[in-house]
Parts: sequence; structure tokens; C-alpha cells
Amino acid sequence: METLTVRRVIAAPIADVFAWCATSTNYTRSPYVLKARLARPGAGAPYGVGAVRLHTWTIGYFRERITAYDAPHSFDYTVERSIPASRHEFGRMTFTEVDGGTEVVWTTRFEVRVPFGATLTRLAKPLVTHVFANILTTAARALTGHPAGGPGRGR
Repeated sequence: METLTVRRVIAAPIADVFAWCATSTNYTRSPYVLKARLARPGAGAPYGVGAVRLHTWTIGYFRERITAYDAPHSFDYTVERSIPASRHEFGRMTFTEVDGGTEVVWTTRFEVRVPFGATLTRLAKPLVTHVFANILTTAARALTGHPAGGPGRGR
């Protein structure tokens, strides 16, 4: 199993950043996400607990279920099905108000379940990290007009 974490501060209010990231159809603004749709709404909010999200990314297909939802602070999800096959222990996005905006921390724990899966998992980790980082860059651009998260911020 590999754990990866991507962090980004986005110069926008926590509620706006949470709403953008929880609504995974926004991810199609990234070149790495080809399709995304909400297959089943969740309890209390469209992307709340029980929501089922379907994603086709350049790195695969994922059917995800939201398992915890605490707007605007965090949500957890699990990948129920994927191509290529994977084992997914958890995924979580947390949102914290910080000086200058909202810190987003996106963490996932996974392994590829195919022959030579351990090797492929290690190779996939930097790719998945890059895709997650690009989605957060896309969120920053959408929310602030600046890809680095806000005016004057470095990457």
C-alpha cells in the first residue's frame, strides 16, 4: 500500500474551496479528468454521505462512495471499483482556514491489484500525486484566477 498526500493553500474562503472540491464534476476542468458525474446523491447534500461519484481519468476509471462529510472541513471517500483494479483503504480531503486562505490536504492510500502490482503501485504514486496537484491547481485558478492559489504565491 502507498499513501500519498498533496497540500495546497488556495487564497479563497473555506466554504468556497470545500464546495469546489466536493463537487467532483469540477475536476473535468483539469486535463487529466475526462468525465465525472454524480451517479447517486448523498444524504443531506448532493455530495454528502452515500453519494456515488463516477470518474474517468487519464489514469483510469473510478467508482467512489462518500463515507464521511463534514462541510466545510472534510470529506472521506472510498474507491469501490476501479480500472485498473486497485485496493483503496481511504481517501480524505481536509480544509483548514489559514492565513491567506484555505489549506487543502488530499490524502489517499491505495495499491494497484494486477500482476506486479507492488511495482506498479510505486510507479503510480508520483503520477497520482501529479494528477491530484493539478486538480488543486485547477481549483485555485477557478477560485482566484491564479494557478498558484492566489496573487504572488509560488507553486
